[in-house]
Amino acid sequence: MKTRNLLLIPLLIALVAACDAKKSATGNEDEIYVFADSTEYEQIEASLLTVFSKIIYTPQPENLFILIRKDISELDKYKNKKNIIIAAPLGSGSNTSKYIDGLLDSQVKEMVRQDSVFVINKYDLWARGQLVMILTANDLTGLSKKILNEHENLLYYFQKISNERLFKSLYNSRYEKKEIEAKLLKNYGWLIYVQADYHLAIDNPEHNFVWLRRAPGTDMERWIFVHWIDNASPLLLNKDSVYAIRNRITEKFYRTSDDSSYVIIEDNYRTTKEVNFLGRYALMTQGLWKMADGSMGGPFINYTFYDEPTRRLYMLDASIYAPKYYKKKLIQQVDVLLQSFMTEREVDPEKKEELLEELE
Repeated sequence: MKTRNLLLIPLLIALVAACDAKKSATGNEDEIYVFADSTEYEQIEASLLTVFSKIIYTPQPENLFILIRKDISELDKYKNKKNIIIAAPLGSGSNTSKYIDGLLDSQVKEMVRQDSVFVINKYDLWARGQLVMILTANDLTGLSKKILNEHENLLYYFQKISNERLFKSLYNSRYEKKEIEAKLLKNYGWLIYVQADYHLAIDNPEHNFVWLRRAPGTDMERWIFVHWIDNASPLLLNKDSVYAIRNRITEKFYRTSDDSSYVIIEDNYRTTKEVNFLGRYALMTQGLWKMADGSMGGPFINYTFYDEPTRRLYMLDASIYAPKYYKKKLIQQVDVLLQSFMTEREVDPEKKEELLEELE
């Protein structure tokens, strides 16, 4: 038995090495390669476009994702892409259906036949940081309906892994502004990742407001603020309160240099929905901001949540001002930075000790 175990060791090492040998997935974050037969794709294309290619306004109209259809015979050329969908009904006889049949085990296929599952996600299947989503059902009509019915979950899977990849590319401990992070942690009991090119523009303990700003005075500014209300009521967690609190804060702190105008929410484009933000119930608001005099504007994203242990209502907000550029990717970048937020109790003790040493 010992000899057999020893013989297995080289095999295990080889398997681990093979896994590590996978290259990182390539391609643009907003591209999804869809492998489907042309005739079948025609019947599910509208549903896929509704889910993944919906238009967001930044204020320019931009598609959330771009779908690129390919035939299953071309799969080997695109196996290294970040985002892949393979779609076909089970048992339809198409080449894509046959491929799915060979990819799924008998138990999963039986679940598809029983209509209990239609989406199967495979992570790092051919490349690191990759999501391969298999969409299948008993027929095309059922598949199309399921895609529409589960649109939020389908979109979430791709947005989540895209954010994870982006954070890995943005985070760099060598260029992290740890002194600012330590100051915020010590003074206010929360932490957010501060990139090297952000600076602390406003630190106002009287109004519980911190503003981090990147590239002020340029044509590609990024603004992040954290605001909190102590001894708050959880009843404040509603969309009307979010709009009122944000407008109150930006009217006070987001003002023109001559103090003649200030930032407000553009009413026509705002949306608010319930989300899971870092394991918390939160309201996510997206929309456009503008100066009250109409002189400038851009997109913003906002998370507001109630922290029960500290009885604080937190508002985390990021805005973009980049009039010459498309802004979808910029909004995603600041969104990822907002998701680095932690309260003091969530910070690893070693991380906390390391940061506080920056203040000594």
